[in-house]
Amino acid sequence: MNSLPFRLVATTLLFFAVLAGRGIGAVPEEFQAALQAFRPDPPKGWSYTQRTSGDGRSTEEKHDATKPEAERWALTRKDGREPTADERRDYLELRSRRQPMSAAPRITEHFDLTTLEVLEADAERSRYRLRLRPGESSDHTAEHLRATVVVWRATRTIESIELASAEPFSLSFFIRIDSMRTVLRYAPPTPERPALPVEVRTSLRGRAFWFKSLDADLTVTYADYTPIRPTAR
Repeated sequence: MNSLPFRLVATTLLFFAVLAGRGIGAVPEEFQAALQAFRPDPPKGWSYTQRTSGDGRSTEEKHDATKPEAERWALTRKDGREPTADERRDYLELRSRRQPMSAAPRITEHFDLTTLEVLEADAERSRYRLRLRPGESSDHTAEHLRATVVVWRATRTIESIELASAEPFSLSFFIRIDSMRTVLRYAPPTPERPALPVEVRTSLRGRAFWFKSLDADLTVTYADYTPIRPTAR
């Protein structure tokens, strides 16, 4: 994949890596409860399949929670075919170098809760929108983004989160972003399981150096969830 747009897409996804709620100010109790219950990633103790596609490429990975931590991930498909031995080896080496998700920033630290507004609400769902605060002085992206959160009222859990640009903007003199949008979707909890991630879709449109396209689309889906016994490690 084109490395520059992929990094920009990855940066957008990173905002959501460890979303966890905190009781701040006069935020509606329903919204606070949904944030506090939210986890962006599949829960520990569950096996699942993760499929990623974009820019004409695709991968399928399986996470086996019954195995030791260093052996839980396996590359099962690459671009619609069986991966070669070299591709499996490269995949495992790359996986071993990845930082844990817990190293990612908290999106709640970027929420400007003073701007929280209810867009609509009915018996089943509430839809909220708010602005983001920059995480550091060099962050020139957050001010151009808006977060939209849809909450299931019955379970007080999050159905979807959207992070989208409100207008075109420039990251530097050489990079212009026409639009940026990431949507995360979740299955509601049941008596048998917690809320589970279902899909992440990211779309980026822009240009670098006035001629190089940054256009990129990335989709990640989660399926085949299977819990392991509580005693399994």
